[in-house]
Amino acid sequence: MPSGASARTPEEVVAQAAGAASLSVLDAGIADCFACPRLVAWRTDVAVTRRAAFRDQEYWGRPVPGFGPADAEIAVLGLAPAAHGGNRTGRIFTGDRSGDVLFAALHRAGLANQPTSVAADDGLELRHTRIFAAVRCAPPDNKPLPEERDTCAPWFQRELQLIQPTVRVVVALGAFAWAAWWPAMTAAYRVRPPVPRPKFGHGAQVSVPGAPTLLGCFHVSQQNTFTGRLTPDMLDEVFARAKVLAGLA
Repeated sequence: MPSGASARTPEEVVAQAAGAASLSVLDAGIADCFACPRLVAWRTDVAVTRRAAFRDQEYWGRPVPGFGPADAEIAVLGLAPAAHGGNRTGRIFTGDRSGDVLFAALHRAGLANQPTSVAADDGLELRHTRIFAAVRCAPPDNKPLPEERDTCAPWFQRELQLIQPTVRVVVALGAFAWAAWWPAMTAAYRVRPPVPRPKFGHGAQVSVPGAPTLLGCFHVSQQNTFTGRLTPDMLDEVFARAKVLAGLA
């Protein structure tokens, strides 16, 4: 397909992702993707109607690329952008309650220069850490369809290949991210997952030779943090272990 053209079919996603020679090229391709009609309609509708609290803001309303240095040792894998978070601000986990919890934990771990993330230009910098999602568009009810997950997978796989030289550990936030990891790992690292595949659990750890270590962590959703299923201490333990596995502590 012509260079710079938007990806509008699963086949075009595969071609554009495979041809991205750098993270900046990949990020530009992700941000200009229209391959999932339901997600395109939803993200656009949310950006037009807006939440009352943000009615004076211009929404991003597009797929959300990864965020963080290209030579990160730690990767944090989420589900998808939030409708009024990343879909509004254009940066993953930025401008929503989940991000408030996540970036505060990264700051406590010394992996972010500040504990808050409210806008893409707020000065936040990540250290040794890159964050991305298995699905790059905000989905209705935070539930991507299987075919949408599969269509988006080449973006995720290519990002893994591009950070492969340095990344040592992947923190999967929730069962969706945990399940998305295995086919992406196989595609990016050319290694086979364990059989049967390990079950997700908070604190679960799996090491496959030739691939980064995978750590499971309950998702930083309001449901988990408000009910106490996921506490700050639990998050701190996960990122402390990630730093050790990555050789940073």
